[in-house]
Amino acid sequence: MRDMNDIINIIKKIAINAVNAQKLSTVVYGTVISANPLKVQIDQKLILDSNFLKLTNAVKDHEVEMTINGSRQSCTIHNGLKKNDKVTMIRVHGGQQYIIIDKE
Repeated sequence: MRDMNDIINIIKKIAINAVNAQKLSTVVYGTVISANPLKVQIDQKLILDSNFLKLTNAVKDHEVEMTINGSRQSCTIHNGLKKNDKVTMIRVHGGQQYIIIDKE
């Protein structure tokens, strides 16, 4: 019975090490080099286009509804990315998608 417990513990350690080695997500930083079409440069060699980028409301123009003086109104928030904006991104597991979460 002790041998079986040892084997189970070894398998657990192997599984935990495999998950930890995958780097499920990573924070990366980039610079917008073009707003339309959207392109973000991460380093000298890697430039991402809109096919690889997902935007949060923190970095795009969007509409919100709000109540002002008891009246419900629609308002546009102008947060769109511009050339030379510095952005913070999360690289999604596998590195095929990047979520732009904020800008400086």
